[in-house]
Amino acid sequence: MGRHYFGTDGIRGRTNQGVMTAATAMRVGQAAGRHFLRGTHKHRVVIGKDTRLSGYMMESALVAGFTSVGMDVQLLGPMPTPAVAMLTREMRADLGVMISASHNPYEDNGIKLFGPDGFKLSDEDELTIEALIDSDQPLAASGEIGRARRIDDARGRYIHAVKASLADNVRLDGLKIVVDCANGAAYQVAPSVFWELGAEIVAIGVSPDGKNINDKVGSTHLDLVQETVVASGADLGIALDGDADRLIVVDENGRTVDGDQIMALIGCRLAQQGRLKGGGLVATVMSNLGLERHLAGNGLTLLRTRVGDRYVLEAMRAGGYNVGGEQSGHMILLDHATTGDGTIAALQVLAALVRAAKPASELLHVFDPVPQLLRNVRFAGGKPLDCAEVKQTIAAAEARLAGRGRLVIRPSGTEPVIRVMAEGDDAAEVEMVVGSICAAVAEAAG
Repeated sequence: MGRHYFGTDGIRGRTNQGVMTAATAMRVGQAAGRHFLRGTHKHRVVIGKDTRLSGYMMESALVAGFTSVGMDVQLLGPMPTPAVAMLTREMRADLGVMISASHNPYEDNGIKLFGPDGFKLSDEDELTIEALIDSDQPLAASGEIGRARRIDDARGRYIHAVKASLADNVRLDGLKIVVDCANGAAYQVAPSVFWELGAEIVAIGVSPDGKNINDKVGSTHLDLVQETVVASGADLGIALDGDADRLIVVDENGRTVDGDQIMALIGCRLAQQGRLKGGGLVATVMSNLGLERHLAGNGLTLLRTRVGDRYVLEAMRAGGYNVGGEQSGHMILLDHATTGDGTIAALQVLAALVRAAKPASELLHVFDPVPQLLRNVRFAGGKPLDCAEVKQTIAAAEARLAGRGRLVIRPSGTEPVIRVMAEGDDAAEVEMVVGSICAAVAEAAG
C-alpha cells in the first residue's frame, strides 16, 4: 500500500495546501483517535506544537477530530517534540501528537504521532491510519464526546525530566553558553534548563512571532550563533532546530561541531565507563567515514541505516543500542529519551566539558572527518535516477571510489530533490565525482 499522507517523519507540507489543511488535520485526528480507541478506559491524547502561525489552526482541527470520536485532549502548548513523547508516556496517554515541521520555514507544518510508549508509530500503525483518513469514522455519541484542557505545568515537568538526565554532581557553574532556540518550541524550556544548572546564558532565537521560526537562526542557520559565541566570549554555543529534537554545537572559536562528532564524544565516553550498549553506535548512510574509522580504532562498530531518525531508532531498538543519531544533529540517547532530544544531548556534551576541564575546541574535535560533499539537484517530475546515462555515471563513480570512499545518492523524502553525497580521502576526486553525477541527473531531469 502506498503512502499519500505519511512521509519519513509524519505528515508534512505547506499549510493550506495539499495534505496540510485544517480539514485533513481533523480527519487525521479522527482516524488516529479511532485507531487507538482500545480497551474500556477513558482515552486521551497529548498535543504539543512549535511556534508556527499555523499551529493554532492545526491544533484546533486536531482537537475537533479527536474529541469527535470520543478522545479527551491534553494541550501542552509550545513544547519540544521530545517533551511530547515524554509526557505521552508519563501521562498514560494513548497517543501523542506534535504539530511541527521541524527545521522547515514557518509556511510549512507537520503532524508527528507517538504511541503510548513514547516512541514514534510503526509503519504498520501509520499505514492503518492512512487507510482510515479518507473514510468516514464512526462519531462518538453526544454524551461521549471528548473534552479538551490545557496542562499548565507541562513546561516544568519537561525541565525536571531533562535535568534528571544529568548526574547530580554535575553543575554548569562558570560556563557561559549561547543558546539558540530557533524561535521555536524550546524558546522557554532550553534556556531555563541550562540556567537552573548554573550556567550563564546568552539566549538568541527566543522571540517567536509565528513567522520567524528557523529564520536565520537555529541548527540549520548557524551564522548568528557563531558570531554571538565569539563576540560574547562564550565557552560554547548550542543550536536547536524548530522542534528541538536536533542539536548542533559551536565551540568557543565559532567552529561548528556536527552530529557525528557529538555521537563520537558521547559514545566513546560511555564505552569508557562501560555504559555503551550494543558495542557501538547507530547512524545513517550520511555519517562521515571518519566517524566509522574512529569507532573501529576504539573497538566499536557503526551500524548504518537509511536517512531518517526513525530508522536509526528502529535499528537501535532491534539491536539493543543506546546511542545513535544523524550527522544533521538528531541525537537519540535511549537511556534518557524515546526520541531525539537536542537539550538532553547538549547536557551530555556540557557534562563532558565540565569533567574534562578542556576548551570545547579541544574536547569536541574527536576525529578528523574525511572530505565529504553533498549537493542537491532539483527536478520537476519523473524519475531521473532511472535514466540509463545516470546509472552509468553512478556506476563509474562507485568504481572510482571503491575501497577509498563512499557514494550515497537518494531522492529526498519531502521535496523533489535528488541528494548526491560522496566522500573520500581525496577532496578533488570527491568534487569531481559529485559534479559528474549532478550534471547527469540535471540533464536527465531536463
